[in-house]
Amino acid sequence: MDFSGISSYFGSQLTEEAQSKTASKISNLDSSDFKEASDDELMDVCKEFEAYFLEQIFKEMKKTVPKTDYTSNATASMMDYMEESLLQEYAAQSTETNSLGLAQMLYEQMKRNYGA
Repeated sequence: MDFSGISSYFGSQLTEEAQSKTASKISNLDSSDFKEASDDELMDVCKEFEAYFLEQIFKEMKKTVPKTDYTSNATASMMDYMEESLLQEYAAQSTETNSLGLAQMLYEQMKRNYGA
């Protein structure tokens, strides 16, 4: 039996799910009123943005690595999903360790602009 069609379907569903999860993290930024936000909420939003930004950078960096033909379609789709999760985790960890410092700069700028 050939399960490549089934596994590629589920693999694409999982990849779309990971992408929508990432997009939903950042979508609440537009609808928020930052004038009434506490310092912790403001910093959390800034960290979410930095994590999203880093994740996009990591994805673009990953595109530069040549792919090998050693894996089947089923394995490749699962690897893509796991790589998505791994990139999200790398971005979150980088943000938590303040390695880039973008969240702190955004936080300070928003405090000045919104007078929070």
